[in-house]
Amino acid sequence: MRRITGWLCAAIAAAAFCPSAYSAERGKKDVYTFGSLSSPTEIAVRVQAANWLKEAGKYDACRAEFEAVWSQKDRTLLDKLSATFALGDAEAAEVLARARAADASAPTALPEVLADAKRPAFFRANLALAYAKTLTTRKVYEEALETFKLFKAEQVVDPSSFLFHKAVAEYGLMLKKDAGETIARLLDDVPAAPERYKTVAALMHFDMVAWQDRTVLDKLAGIGRKMDNVQRRLELERIGKKTQKQQKDVVARLDELIKELENQQDGDCDCNCPGGKQNGNGSKPSNSKQASSPQRDSVGGQAQGPGQVDMKKVEELVKNWGSLPAKDREANMRALVKDMPPRYREIIQEYYRRISIQEAGR
Repeated sequence: MRRITGWLCAAIAAAAFCPSAYSAERGKKDVYTFGSLSSPTEIAVRVQAANWLKEAGKYDACRAEFEAVWSQKDRTLLDKLSATFALGDAEAAEVLARARAADASAPTALPEVLADAKRPAFFRANLALAYAKTLTTRKVYEEALETFKLFKAEQVVDPSSFLFHKAVAEYGLMLKKDAGETIARLLDDVPAAPERYKTVAALMHFDMVAWQDRTVLDKLAGIGRKMDNVQRRLELERIGKKTQKQQKDVVARLDELIKELENQQDGDCDCNCPGGKQNGNGSKPSNSKQASSPQRDSVGGQAQGPGQVDMKKVEELVKNWGSLPAKDREANMRALVKDMPPRYREIIQEYYRRISIQEAGR
């Protein structure tokens, strides 16, 4: 964390990158050293691309297009290389076109060309990077990550792009440990990485640091991330068993959280907790206070507090949900969640939508 913290502070203060000791926290399995990765020069890559095109027997036929591609100053090194692959290999052209097509279904299997050991590693590794990078931008994280795992950052012409988009895929799939290690490599080992990559990578790291499971809000946030992932899969038209299992897991986690809150409020407490039992002597705890005005933090307030939920109302609504008319369900829902932060409001609403589906299926 010191490595990333130091860098982000420097980036905010002076848009500079300041190395420190974060790499020591990545574990012994990493053998890479600081600053070990850098992109080759454009001249060197262009020579390799031309040689590959010659070996493919397409250089003479595609020479004009090749020169046009490499003369474009507004394209990245990886873009020029992937365009060269598309010129010289029909399968590569199809793979890239399919990945970039916004209206195409998300792939569920990796292209065979990427695993074809008869093809040059230079071709396969950089084609894989272009392919996985495109999938990542489309939030097809599963196949993007599987593609990244086929190769290493040392094998491609743009190691910063390789590590950054691999970290994005891992972060999107909530693989906290893997994403942290990839981010550390990006910040430690690629000093020439674009500032936007470094900044976003550091912000992803700090967000993951906050992925705790201690408080109710921590747990709600974790459920929210799972719901976001389910929504992403549904948008990719992945409605199979894996998505259904994740949906059931979200509902189960919400059930557990509600039961946990019920148990906390049903137990003896030394605070003015709503719904809490009286002490053994039949009186309220000595430090409890009668509210002189309605709680602003609970349902019915002015949305100015942290948005605590009245668990008695939650329990009552769950029990009676199946027998309520649609208009009453909507009214109760609005009353229950109106003081909650937007993110958690969506979570609770999704919970009751799932109850509705379950009721309809009975």
